[in-house]
Amino acid sequence: MLNALIDRGCRWINLLIALALAVMVAMVFGNVVLRYAFNSGIAISEEVSRWLFVWITFLGAIVAVRERGHLGTDFLLARLPPLGQRICLALSYLLMLWCTWLLFSGALAQTRINWDVDAPVTGASMALFYASGVVFAVAAGLLLALDLWRIVSGQMPDSALVQISESEELAAVGSQLPHAASAPPASRP
Repeated sequence: MLNALIDRGCRWINLLIALALAVMVAMVFGNVVLRYAFNSGIAISEEVSRWLFVWITFLGAIVAVRERGHLGTDFLLARLPPLGQRICLALSYLLMLWCTWLLFSGALAQTRINWDVDAPVTGASMALFYASGVVFAVAAGLLLALDLWRIVSGQMPDSALVQISESEELAAVGSQLPHAASAPPASRP
């Protein structure tokens, strides 16, 4: 049930990202047309587009944390026994939680500092800009803590401990090779 709720939240985030991207494209394209065709422009276009870009980045990072889509390497982890994998993965999650805490505390401090500071063009509070880091840190921290609990409590199966998957390009190339379907998986060097 919790996983379904988190997945539903990620779908809403993806929808919000798509909407923000559409607004960004419309504003920037409209501004370019207005500048070249009519020698005028939308004053708030650049500022709002910049803010939307930052929000899209942080919201997309939340979804990437959920999907375990950030970059990583399994050079050492794949060679360890399951207990070693579990310990290393738990340590890496603790480090990620610490980094998330640092991001949260810094973004929260900046949000508070800039609460009464107005943006140059829109006049909106600059706290909205820095709040994107707070939102990311809270959501990512909860997702990381939930995964850490699954690792430590043994709810995560040993097969899921090595969480790095090959890139989509390599998977596509590998599936097109004639021996890919019949050959056993290659061992890693």
